[in-house]
Amino acid sequence: MAASSAVGDDSLYPIAVLIDELRNEDVQLRLNSIKKLSTIALALGVERTRTELLPFLTDTIYDEDEVLLALAEQLGSFTALVGGPAFVNCLLPPLESLATVEETVVRDKAVESLRVISKEHSSPDLERHFVPLVKRLASGDWFTSRTSACGLFSVCYQRVPNSVKAELRLNFKNLCMDDTPMVRRAAAAKLGEFAKVLELEHLKSEIIPMFTMLASDEQDSVRLLAVEACVSIAELLKREEVEKLVMPTLRQAVEDKSWRVRYMVADKFIELQKAIGPEITKKDLVPAFQNLMKDCEAEVRASTASKVRDFCENLPTDGRQQIIMTHILPSVKELVSDANEHVKSALASVIMGLSPMLGKENTVEHLLPLFLTQLKDECPEVRLNIISNLDCVNEVIGIRQLSQSLLPAIVELAEDAKWRVRLAIIEYMPLLAGQLGVEFFNEKLNSICMAWLVDHVFAVREAATNNLKKLTQKFGKIWAQNTIIPKVLAMSSNPNYLHRMTTLFCVNVNKEIESMLTNGIIDVRCSQCCSPIVMVPKPEGTQRLCVDYRKVNAVTRTDSYPIPRLEDCIEKVGQSALISNFQTWKEH
Repeated sequence: MAASSAVGDDSLYPIAVLIDELRNEDVQLRLNSIKKLSTIALALGVERTRTELLPFLTDTIYDEDEVLLALAEQLGSFTALVGGPAFVNCLLPPLESLATVEETVVRDKAVESLRVISKEHSSPDLERHFVPLVKRLASGDWFTSRTSACGLFSVCYQRVPNSVKAELRLNFKNLCMDDTPMVRRAAAAKLGEFAKVLELEHLKSEIIPMFTMLASDEQDSVRLLAVEACVSIAELLKREEVEKLVMPTLRQAVEDKSWRVRYMVADKFIELQKAIGPEITKKDLVPAFQNLMKDCEAEVRASTASKVRDFCENLPTDGRQQIIMTHILPSVKELVSDANEHVKSALASVIMGLSPMLGKENTVEHLLPLFLTQLKDECPEVRLNIISNLDCVNEVIGIRQLSQSLLPAIVELAEDAKWRVRLAIIEYMPLLAGQLGVEFFNEKLNSICMAWLVDHVFAVREAATNNLKKLTQKFGKIWAQNTIIPKVLAMSSNPNYLHRMTTLFCVNVNKEIESMLTNGIIDVRCSQCCSPIVMVPKPEGTQRLCVDYRKVNAVTRTDSYPIPRLEDCIEKVGQSALISNFQTWKEH
């Protein structure tokens, strides 16, 4: 439809504007016009939207990727604008075209919209309009259409007759055997989803061979996606069937020559463990988990190390402790001294979770040495991860047994050259304080907390003041009055203005200062000359922030000026277009 033919009729003006903007050289104008599609459709009405707007959009699917992405997103919510579910099939042609473009993001969004509107189709309309679209995409000449088709089988399979189901299964099988790796990759990604909607007999006879084939593909990008499908397939089968149909392929994936496939197995290991069940876990997954912990690639070891606690928790309760002690713990001991810091950090975040499963005696004998080794690790993240999970050990053996080795590590973190490390350890101080008790804290850790208040990094000082507030909530006001307040007040006379500012933060005047900054009453300045801030109590009990200028006034030589006449002031502003007023809020 040409824009010129629409100009003479006011009712056609919206579509004329859309056409003109879509043809504009400015990408932003075209993008804005696409985002206004719903408004245009409302102006045109459902009939003309179906007969004029959608055909026009279908014929103009040649634009910048961001414009096409916006169009694909808009069409997914267009059902009501074309007349409801009875006419939703009108949206299929433009979305089919979008599902074949080269840009992956656009195709994915088009498939997402197609999946949404497939639910709006009645079963006859689904068979009449949607299924043919899936078949056309699945048999397209370009790989782009075939990759898009992979995501559409599961949404229509259950609502079509058995004869059509057979055709859909055949089409999906052909996609799994496609010559193009990108298509096989897309099929592998959707295999598990498709398996969930199939009948059990077809799952065994057709999906399992596809799964085995994809898991043995020459491209590792296809094989690793088949691992994801393994979880869905195992959940649908009985234990004997899993042992026979799934486990051979999974054993092969654990020892795959590509580290990316082994990494995917490690990443999905807990899901696999839950899907496969306890008996097969003891027989097959425990040795597989050991192999992954000893993998030659650090990424695989790190991913496996992060799953140690969850894997052990999901082991059968009968014999779990024995399995951990015999099979898991020896590998864990090797990971503690791993050369890669990411592996050690991942292990440190979960190793303390083994304590409740092993009990006090085994924790003290076997885990405690590993815990202390990681506390002394040269990597700060490892030490922090250990400290952050201290509560697990405290519940089992008590914190006193760790205090001898714990304190040196905390002191080292508190004085670390990296300010982010110092900042991170502050967050764990209330936790440590609650576990150690007030006496131990006053003796060993109080001086560290006070040292943070004079740190040269503001973020550390600010966190230290918040830390004191949390400690006061934990130990009580009397403790704060006797232990913290005297030291904080002593900082108020320090020559360094930063220390004096920290004193203000510690007495909770930071809210007052932020309010004054927000309202433009004060602003931030750095100068060698400054006057102290004092807190003056108001009659109602609140505090007033004042500046003591007495020493400045004592050495200031003042100039004398006559008081201006009020009439002169009024005359000067009488002809002004804009007149400002004084803000007398809080008497400033």
